[in-house]
Amino acid sequence: MTTVPDLAFHDGRSIPQLGYGVWQVPDDVAADVVEQALRAGYRHIDTAAIYGNEEGVGRAIEASGVPRDELFVTTKLWNDRHDDVAAALDESLERLGLEHVDLYLIHWARVDQGQYVEAWKGLIEAQKQGKATSIGVSNFPAAQLEEIIEATGVAPVIHQIELHPYFQQGELRAVNARHGILTESWSPLGQGGGELEDPVITEIAQAHGVEPAQVIIAWHLANGLVVIPKSETPARIVSNLAAAELELTEDEVERINGLDRSPFGRQGADPATADF
Repeated sequence: MTTVPDLAFHDGRSIPQLGYGVWQVPDDVAADVVEQALRAGYRHIDTAAIYGNEEGVGRAIEASGVPRDELFVTTKLWNDRHDDVAAALDESLERLGLEHVDLYLIHWARVDQGQYVEAWKGLIEAQKQGKATSIGVSNFPAAQLEEIIEATGVAPVIHQIELHPYFQQGELRAVNARHGILTESWSPLGQGGGELEDPVITEIAQAHGVEPAQVIIAWHLANGLVVIPKSETPARIVSNLAAAELELTEDEVERINGLDRSPFGRQGADPATADF
């Protein structure tokens, strides 16, 4: 079975560096593909309330027979619940069939709402109550990230952001690092942005006899990022996990680093202006 390294949180806990994401996976499909992922060897599953598939993830976890203490489960607080964290988390736990999640994230800062500090205080309380072992954020501009830390004295353990070879977010990663916050990549392969066909990526893949997606995942790992690729294809679920065993050379990593198009490579919403 593929060995996935753990990365340490500043709260003394840790996270498997490579996980399985279920964004845009329907609930009935999630029950099947998450169970496949667990059989393949994944132990880190990333979902969210807004994905509408927490129940499917929960069914897969129960059916897998994998002991709870071997699993790392992440879910997220949606934007309309920033002032109702306790109830929102309880609802997620009920759907998941779990007594606690290993990581709870604020899904988006929603700067326009202005409730992100209140939401962060709610996550801090959830952690104190043992319903979320660790707490973090997703999609926060640097200013709002700094604001919640200053307001509470508590830094997130991780910051999940859009990050792929064409959009590497160096400045925000530096802010995270300054506070001891791990960076986690969502949409790690891009969203049809061309990375999988990029000549640099495909040349490196050919040199190693692997798929371009595996090269990109290995690049995230080599840069110390937590990464959560998604696939509903059984063979790709397995091959994405196998990327943990792919070792890129320093030159190969630097060549992929050189593909960055920031700030123009963004493919998802901008956290500073997102209003959904």
